Amino acid sequence: MRGVNKVTLVGNLGRDPDVQYIEGDIPVAKFPLATTEMRKERNGNVVSETEWHTVVLWRGLAELASKYLHKGSLVYIEGRLRTRTWEDKDKNRRFQTEIVGENLVMLEKRKDNDHASDVHQHETVKSTTASDDLDFGFSKDGEDIGGNSTLPF
Repeated sequence: MRGVNKVTLVGNLGRDPDVQYIEGDIPVAKFPLATTEMRKERNGNVVSETEWHTVVLWRGLAELASKYLHKGSLVYIEGRLRTRTWEDKDKNRRFQTEIVGENLVMLEKRKDNDHASDVHQHETVKSTTASDDLDFGFSKDGEDIGGNSTLPF
């Protein structure tokens, strides 16, 4: 039986996307995404819990993120989990789990400089190429940790 690796998130960007270009001028965007859940405790207090996710977008989605997304943007992301492992400088084994985005929907109104009243809501873009064969090869802090391809961040 085949497994399923599917992630669906709705959240806000924690900072502007960091877009870099790898060999062959392939754009790659990376940014933290916050998802917050509200729950009520038995005593009636409302508690919010925020989880942070690292999102990686490739090619057309990376260009879209660079052009339209900013810190605080509300987005819907569909993708899959990918966990990278590497050894740090002290020979400790490290892990980084990321969401590789395959579909992006912008959930807020976008204002154009020339037409402030124009509204583009729920603009959807899907990834046009698979990145399954690409090895990320970088650490959370941006150091090159090896792998088949090198990302500049």
